[in-house]
Amino acid sequence: MSLKQWEKKVLETPGAKDRVREIEDELRLAAGLTALREKAGLSQRELAERIGVSQPRIAAIERSRNVTIDVLEQYVEALGGHVEISVVQGRRRTSLLGRQESGRAAASKPSTKRKVGSPSETSRRSA
Repeated sequence: MSLKQWEKKVLETPGAKDRVREIEDELRLAAGLTALREKAGLSQRELAERIGVSQPRIAAIERSRNVTIDVLEQYVEALGGHVEISVVQGRRRTSLLGRQESGRAAASKPSTKRKVGSPSETSRRSA
């Protein structure tokens, strides 16, 4: 059986396409966080010092499937950015977190228990 035939067979398995999409999302998050840190010219150790955690914790955040929004905000803010989360329904965009369309900051701070990633993993609340 060729690799191409094997791949086709695997992707025809019920649920396989959904799992592949999940894995792609996880990899995109991990690669995105790492790229942001590297673009800022920081090592994991330097970012850890900015946030007040250990270097292994930064490594865990960068490979995690389940990052809380609170941790994501700390990570991104330590790099000089901010997190925005919007829901897109057709042409309609609703901002849930972050700066509003006008550029003003959102009125309320988000709950620390919300997660980004797979709901099947337990939340890691502290950075």
